[in-house]
Amino acid sequence: MKTNNEYEALKSQYAEEAKQRWGNTAAYKEFEQRDTDFSKSAALLDAVFEEFAALNRDGVLPDSEPAKITVEKLQRRITDNFYTCTNEILAGLGQLYAADVRFRKNIDKHGEGTAAYVSRCIENYCE
Repeated sequence: MKTNNEYEALKSQYAEEAKQRWGNTAAYKEFEQRDTDFSKSAALLDAVFEEFAALNRDGVLPDSEPAKITVEKLQRRITDNFYTCTNEILAGLGQLYAADVRFRKNIDKHGEGTAAYVSRCIENYCE
């Protein structure tokens, strides 16, 4: 379990990294304008990732209708809580979820392989 100081240091590090990578984008500017409750928003995203984990455990294919519906739910949650999540942004997030160890570890807490499954679902949805 992380202490408050450790959590705040990581939060600051990730915020700076996001600003460096996406600070000039319209989505980042929109994000900065929002008054987001990060604990609530994270819990809402976690609930969607848990749905993906359940689909994965049940052997539901990434190109199925239930997977598509769950991707749409994820996209809406991001749009409602952070910034307008276009299909282009969503596709990039899908790649990030599987490629970045920090995202993968966080998503895979719902079940091993969930991040890769989410990535495949998003890829199929955005094709």
